[in-house]
Amino acid sequence: MSLAPYIHAMGRGPGRARNLDATEAEEAMRLILSGGVDPHAIGALLMLMRYRGETPEEIAGFTRAARAVLPVLPQVDLDWPSYAAGRTRGLPWFLLAARLVAQTGARVLIHGWNSHQSDGADVRSALALAGITRVESIDAAGRVLDRDGIAYLPLERFAPRLLELLRLREVLGLRSCINTVCRMLNPAAAPAAVQGVFHPPYLGLQQAAGAVLGQPRLCILKGGGGEFERNPSKQVTLFRLTEARPCETQLAPILPEVQRLSDLPHPPQALADLWSGRLHDPFAQAIVTGTAQAALLALRSGADAKALWTERPSSLAA
Repeated sequence: MSLAPYIHAMGRGPGRARNLDATEAEEAMRLILSGGVDPHAIGALLMLMRYRGETPEEIAGFTRAARAVLPVLPQVDLDWPSYAAGRTRGLPWFLLAARLVAQTGARVLIHGWNSHQSDGADVRSALALAGITRVESIDAAGRVLDRDGIAYLPLERFAPRLLELLRLREVLGLRSCINTVCRMLNPAAAPAAVQGVFHPPYLGLQQAAGAVLGQPRLCILKGGGGEFERNPSKQVTLFRLTEARPCETQLAPILPEVQRLSDLPHPPQALADLWSGRLHDPFAQAIVTGTAQAALLALRSGADAKALWTERPSSLAA
């Protein structure tokens, strides 16, 4: 069991090196996940892929191998990955957007791991403030989804080996394609998915990888800190798959004055306060409704996010 053939293919030198095809990438990831591969070889392969630039076929192959060893998760309608580092963002307002989407009756699964967030603004610390339950088992995920229509499942609870690979960033000093694979994972095989990216080249990469994987509906945007979160003061391009066919949708700014997501000076409690109405902030509200409306496009829902906001229950309690 060796990654040597794949490292050799990618690292032979100028004019002879090449990327992996989807089948090779799937086999390489299968070996990595088996646990029987030298860790030095794993690091070499991942860094060669980063140096050469990941291809849709490589991401699709890695994702297929990762999916093959996942446990069976409860059925959901919308997959919402959250794997951004969060260094350049403010509060995770997108959590309220996800809760708003669940208000339509869609079952929403957020899954993720966020390594570099602090000061109480990280996603996991904010879940309770957004009325979203963090579950610690697959069985619990099913019960909470039945009750609330939304749940957060930590990566380590359903794919601990992927978390180990993701955390190689701490050793290598650079992100690897595993970050992209986690976004593409869709562990519950939801027919619709949303994804956020920080670097614009990944918009097309993830769209193309989704097409290779046959994802029916997908909506990707360059979001706050790399999360699926829209800045309502900027024009946004959504990279989509509609019945597995690629397309793009342009969204005009919602608000006239350009503002950064990180400019909002609110403490984490503002998430709950905005929902309850104790806080009035048009920009924060537009982040929530604008992000929710983009997610509703992925679901092919005719619901209006602004109307959902008006009709929301005053309490986030389950």
